[in-house]
Amino acid sequence: MKEPRHITSRSSPLVKDLRRLAQEPGAYRKLGLVWLEGDHLCRAFLARGGRPRQAVIGAGAWLQPGPRELALRADEISVLDDSLLPEVSSLESPAPIGFLIDGPAKGQAPLAGVATVVLDRLQDPGNVGTILRSAAALGVKQVLTMKGSAGLWSPKVLRAGMGAHFALHLVEGVIVSELDSLGITLIATSSHAAQALHELTLPAPCAWVFGHEGQGVAEPLMQRCGLTVRIPQPGGEESLNVAAATAICLYESARQAL
Repeated sequence: MKEPRHITSRSSPLVKDLRRLAQEPGAYRKLGLVWLEGDHLCRAFLARGGRPRQAVIGAGAWLQPGPRELALRADEISVLDDSLLPEVSSLESPAPIGFLIDGPAKGQAPLAGVATVVLDRLQDPGNVGTILRSAAALGVKQVLTMKGSAGLWSPKVLRAGMGAHFALHLVEGVIVSELDSLGITLIATSSHAAQALHELTLPAPCAWVFGHEGQGVAEPLMQRCGLTVRIPQPGGEESLNVAAATAICLYESARQAL
């Protein structure tokens, strides 16, 4: 059995790194590490073949067979004094276990010719995480974010994504010209579009483009879209939440492909 390292001081370098990862949305970029809090995210990572660099587990949980068995799947194990768990958590009730994993590789390129979602400056991490869940569930292969979007591996996006990250090819900081390499039609939604979503035969695969919660899709990106479609709203509301709109569009793409 791996010999765990026991940590009791809040000044430990590990505790300092975990605190940053839990509290700073962009810390994963600076440290090259991602902090997966809680049993669900840890198991989702393992289910997709992930190999955790380190398990971090509370002293009380280390004595329990279930969490202990999960921790043993990591290359290294650190047992934290239970009083330190709130220091390294972004949750109201700190999770007793988490994994440290390698951060996303720098310089990743978008994949060509696969079902894609493009997010243009989406700010709300709950929306971004929810979109990742819908994308993974409905057969999308990759999600690309333009500069100015919420960090895909930030704590709140990870929580909202519920493990969807590990089923998707994710690329951050994409510039508009890189989208030309996808080789597929870009589709945006607009309340002013002439054609409704259900009236079209959608190209497959395609890249759905969704924009900033208040400003929508930036004009240079909109100009690259080969189609714009309207989501009918018989209830008369002005617009849909972007995560809801994404789920509707992705479902229609998936339905037509059945």
